[in-house]
Amino acid sequence: MKAVKENKVYTITNEQEAELYRLKGFDIVDDDGNIKKYGAGKTVPYEKYKQAIDELEQLKVKKSK
Repeated sequence: MKAVKENKVYTITNEQEAELYRLKGFDIVDDDGNIKKYGAGKTVPYEKYKQAIDELEQLKVKKSK
Protein backbone atom coordinates (compact mmCIF):
# COMPACT_ATOMS: atom_id res chain seq x y z
CA MET A 1 0.00 0.00 0.00
CA LYS A 2 0.97 3.60 -0.43
CA ALA A 3 -0.02 6.91 1.17
CA VAL A 4 -0.35 9.67 -1.44
CA LYS A 5 -0.80 13.42 -0.95
CA GLU A 6 0.16 16.06 -3.51
CA ASN A 7 3.67 15.05 -4.64
CA LYS A 8 4.43 12.86 -1.60
CA VAL A 9 4.22 9.06 -1.72
CA TYR A 10 5.03 6.80 1.23
CA THR A 11 5.05 3.01 1.34
CA ILE A 12 2.86 1.58 4.08
CA THR A 13 3.29 -1.85 5.64
CA ASN A 14 0.19 -2.20 7.84
CA GLU A 15 -3.32 -0.90 8.51
CA GLN A 16 -2.23 1.08 11.58
CA GLU A 17 0.17 3.14 9.49
CA ALA A 18 -2.52 3.55 6.83
CA GLU A 19 -4.93 5.03 9.36
CA LEU A 20 -2.31 7.44 10.70
CA TYR A 21 -1.54 8.73 7.21
CA ARG A 22 -5.26 8.89 6.32
CA LEU A 23 -5.87 11.11 9.36
CA LYS A 24 -3.09 13.41 8.09
CA GLY A 25 -4.97 13.81 4.79
CA PHE A 26 -3.22 11.20 2.66
CA ASP A 27 -5.19 8.95 0.30
CA ILE A 28 -4.46 5.26 0.83
CA VAL A 29 -3.81 3.44 -2.45
CA ASP A 30 -3.39 -0.31 -3.02
CA ASP A 31 -0.59 -1.79 -5.13
CA ASP A 32 -2.74 -1.62 -8.28
CA GLY A 33 -3.33 2.14 -7.86
CA ASN A 34 -6.94 1.88 -6.63
CA ILE A 35 -7.91 4.23 -3.80
CA LYS A 36 -8.86 2.24 -0.70
CA LYS A 37 -9.50 5.20 1.63
CA TYR A 38 -9.66 8.94 1.08
CA GLY A 39 -7.70 11.25 3.33
CA ALA A 40 -9.46 13.03 6.17
CA GLY A 41 -10.40 16.68 5.91
CA LYS A 42 -10.94 16.89 2.18
CA THR A 43 -13.47 19.40 1.01
CA VAL A 44 -14.76 20.57 -2.34
CA PRO A 45 -15.01 24.30 -2.95
CA TYR A 46 -18.61 25.47 -3.47
CA GLU A 47 -17.82 26.72 -7.00
CA LYS A 48 -16.76 23.24 -8.12
CA TYR A 49 -19.78 21.68 -6.42
CA LYS A 50 -22.13 24.12 -8.15
CA GLN A 51 -20.42 23.50 -11.49
CA ALA A 52 -20.90 19.75 -11.12
CA ILE A 53 -24.58 20.17 -10.22
CA ASP A 54 -25.15 22.48 -13.22
CA GLU A 55 -23.47 19.99 -15.57
CA LEU A 56 -25.60 17.18 -14.17
CA GLU A 57 -28.77 19.15 -14.77
CA GLN A 58 -27.72 19.90 -18.35
CA LEU A 59 -27.09 16.20 -19.00
CA LYS A 60 -30.49 15.28 -17.57
CA VAL A 61 -32.15 17.78 -19.92
CA LYS A 62 -30.23 16.42 -22.95
CA LYS A 63 -31.09 12.84 -22.02
CA SER A 64 -34.82 13.60 -21.73
CA LYS A 65 -34.95 15.06 -25.28
